[in-house]
Amino acid sequence: MSFSIRMQHWGLNTYLYGPKDDLKHRLLWREVYSPEEEGQLRTLIVEAQSRGLRFVYALSPGQDIVFSSSCDLTLLKRKLRQVSDLGCQAFAILFDDIDHSMCQADSEAFTSFAHAQVTVTNEIYRFLGEPPVFLFCPTEYCGSLCSPSVSKSPYLQTVGEDLLPNITVIWTGSKVISRKLSLESLAEVESVLQRPPLIWDNLHANDYDSRRLFLGPFKGREPQLKNHLRGLLLNPNCEFEANYIPLHTLGTNNHYRTSMQGVAVFGCQCIAVCPPDEECEYCPDRALSAALKDWMEELNQPLQAGKIYLSIYREGREWEKRKSYQSCQPIQQPPGTKPGAPAAGGRGQKAQVHGLCGGKGLLSESQVRLLVGLHYLPHEHGPSAQKLLQDLTWLKTNCQLVSTNSKKAAPQKVDEWRGRASRFLSLCEDIAQLHCSVVGGNNRAVLYDLYPYVWDLRNTALVAKAFICWLGKDRSNILLYYHWTLHWFDLPCCTRMSDQLGVESEPWAFKGGVSGEVQMLLPVGSSSELFTHPPPLFPTTRLYNIRPYHSKDKVELYRMVRQLHLRTQGGPESSAAHPDVIGDRCLGPCLALCPEYSFILEDELGVCGCVLGILDVRSFAKRCQASWIPAMRDKYPPKMNGTHPNTQDQGEYPDSLLYHFPSQLRLDALPELVDISISRTLLTALLTALKANGSQGVFCEVQPTDRQRLEFLTKLGFLEILRGEARSREGVVLGRLL
Repeated sequence: MSFSIRMQHWGLNTYLYGPKDDLKHRLLWREVYSPEEEGQLRTLIVEAQSRGLRFVYALSPGQDIVFSSSCDLTLLKRKLRQVSDLGCQAFAILFDDIDHSMCQADSEAFTSFAHAQVTVTNEIYRFLGEPPVFLFCPTEYCGSLCSPSVSKSPYLQTVGEDLLPNITVIWTGSKVISRKLSLESLAEVESVLQRPPLIWDNLHANDYDSRRLFLGPFKGREPQLKNHLRGLLLNPNCEFEANYIPLHTLGTNNHYRTSMQGVAVFGCQCIAVCPPDEECEYCPDRALSAALKDWMEELNQPLQAGKIYLSIYREGREWEKRKSYQSCQPIQQPPGTKPGAPAAGGRGQKAQVHGLCGGKGLLSESQVRLLVGLHYLPHEHGPSAQKLLQDLTWLKTNCQLVSTNSKKAAPQKVDEWRGRASRFLSLCEDIAQLHCSVVGGNNRAVLYDLYPYVWDLRNTALVAKAFICWLGKDRSNILLYYHWTLHWFDLPCCTRMSDQLGVESEPWAFKGGVSGEVQMLLPVGSSSELFTHPPPLFPTTRLYNIRPYHSKDKVELYRMVRQLHLRTQGGPESSAAHPDVIGDRCLGPCLALCPEYSFILEDELGVCGCVLGILDVRSFAKRCQASWIPAMRDKYPPKMNGTHPNTQDQGEYPDSLLYHFPSQLRLDALPELVDISISRTLLTALLTALKANGSQGVFCEVQPTDRQRLEFLTKLGFLEILRGEARSREGVVLGRLL
């Protein structure tokens, strides 16, 4: 269903065009549209009119307009006349989010900033023939922006007194994003403006936080407000498909079926006028249930391509047709999820493409409710998000009940903790499964719009799951297996939305939404890199797991480095009598002496990468001399073509290097793993562990011919410290402060 059909179906009938990605809407407002752009805009206007929708064109000249300039005024008229000639009959002039200061010429021509805006707006309104719908957005467009207050603002008083009475003024409420709209506050605004305002409602706008999405119902607006409004605009999520429930619930709210009503979509602000209708009591929960029922039908239907999202559909179909491993890169499986057992045999092409979105699954109603509950409203979490945060907070606060040092805890309290932990882990698994279901769903437009959000929340939920497993002493599924010197109970408290309920604050104070609040509850300190994993270009359910090293992994790791050596060196390095020599030389000391800083990356086929760390190179070198090197002398003949593990010597690094970079790392991955985001996350796990245990810097050694790895590490903040000519080795030493 295209957007215009949806609007018509839900009784919304006016569309306001004002996208910020149209440079000629704001930044280049003086420039007229090219013939090609004219054609596109005319098509949009005709489409709206064919559906019985009023098309409103908005222009934002406030950033650099000189109000007293006859040239700027002429250009403004020319631009709006061009749009008028395309068939548009309704307009909006927006002066939001601009500097209050005026240039010298304007200061001499006008008594105030408001006077300048009102004068130009009135002239444009008359120039266009006083159209029946003409909107004006003031610079003080909400209560928090008014100085000193709404009722005493000189700016609003000037607007109310001098703006022509048939021009409608836009207002967002007490805040830019208002949790509630009260009758008292609107009556105050109406009195100052000398006309009822039109509400530009940012309840579902998410352009201020890339990790937040708002799928909850239209709510928090009293029915009695309609008598004090000229209309209501609902500014939407940036993602088209994310607006189904907001628009559906607004359209079923009979209390706002007055002369004007508003919606917005796809970065374009728009309003919708609804015909008068029979009033009935509006219940957000009932409206949500009705919207969910209708949305379920669309979610589980194959995408019907329409003009408004044809390009997205085509992009999705193109990548789904690709079959090569290189074209469809896998995505990282966050920590805490155990992949399937390694498949027998090699890494064949059939196994490599396993996990790509097939578009054959169905989302259940419980999953859709979970999705909405986790991405509800700016000032309010849904039931599932509340449960997630409440349980995580309680489990963390009461973890002493299951501590090995606690022997006085009552058995029923221990059982309560473990029971609640079990339910929490189950919810985390449900979130992970929700991601898989969205990826495998039929509607590919929904997949592309919602994927970054379900991806982000799944990553966060699985890290939280790993943390609770660790608290319960189940160390088999945990990423953060290193020594936890970040005593989480000593961390300063972070302000969370749950602490601020009932307090009128702008929602961008709660960065990251549910994911951000979960992150605040986890003992990661300033290591926010654990949560900054951008989604892959091609969505897939292929699983990757990052976990601590176990002794049983040694065989696979040695096999992997042998394979890597054969590919890079072009031939075997040792005889069959000594198959472990490469592994002992490259990995053996770290695995034997500091396994707590070793992390494994595996997929459905087994180990495909690893990162090894040394916390203190100086002490590590002494331990090697004392135990590892003697053991290797006993294991191997004295001469093996220069490849004897005895050559492992950490003492070559100068003190000047180790003073600033006391730690060292080694990163290995199979060539099939070409998605660098996975390697980045693997490396981040080690860097977090080293920093948590007191390291101030880490270095690694890379061959100068390995340009791909040099570029990869440079992008992660590593800088060249030493080259081979300054040392006995030929590699380049890269370092990064932690």
